[in-house]
Amino acid sequence: MSLYRSNCGTAHAAWGKISTALLKDLRRLTEEFKLSISAGDLQLLNGNWYVTHSGLLRLSHRRHCRGISTSVLPKLCESVAGRWVFKATVYTSPRSKGFVGYGDADPSNVSSLVHGAEMRVAETRAVNRALRKAYGIGLCSVEELGSFSSVFPLGQQSPQNGSHPSANHGFPNGQPRLRDRLCLLIRQHHLDSALVKRYAAEYCGTTTLREASRDLVAAFISHLAEWASKDREGLVSKLSSYAKSPESEVHA
Repeated sequence: MSLYRSNCGTAHAAWGKISTALLKDLRRLTEEFKLSISAGDLQLLNGNWYVTHSGLLRLSHRRHCRGISTSVLPKLCESVAGRWVFKATVYTSPRSKGFVGYGDADPSNVSSLVHGAEMRVAETRAVNRALRKAYGIGLCSVEELGSFSSVFPLGQQSPQNGSHPSANHGFPNGQPRLRDRLCLLIRQHHLDSALVKRYAAEYCGTTTLREASRDLVAAFISHLAEWASKDREGLVSKLSSYAKSPESEVHA
């Protein structure tokens, strides 16, 4: 099956009916950049496609990126207020002079889920902007969106999304169970489901994953997806440390 056909099927399953214009954009993004919805490279929010940080990193790997450097700009930062500004430079080849991007974050323009992590958000935004410049991607990235936005798992609509009724798939507020997203990641990266569940429980600070809040489970899924895409071997090594732990259950 071609990547575009796979993307179309995943998009319809996650968001219901997709307009002709959006499908046309999806074909272009698929053919030009090889972005995969099931891998978490793209999200559909408010009727627009957005690229993700993990999607940009995978693209840079495919294009043989030579390196990414980041630096904080202290004169523009206020650590007490949680305001941070970063500069990122992407080098696409050994002779590249670099593509520069800037990113800022403070409590007013990040999701409440990541309050206290503004420094990391600012760095991610800077890297995303530099990567988008380097590889000619006009799409805004999910992580660059304002305070209303957090990273919505595949198929989950933002609160402001006017989603089509067919996108609900029987789930409250049009939001599919996080279990389905987690299972997709496990299958996609060929992970041991029992070990993933044990790791998830520890990550969420609960005895079993069943006891964790939805927000914590969503955060874990985003964390798992990013780690799996960047360093699957490292993730598998981490999971192996839970081989003798009591098994917990996924509940979202």
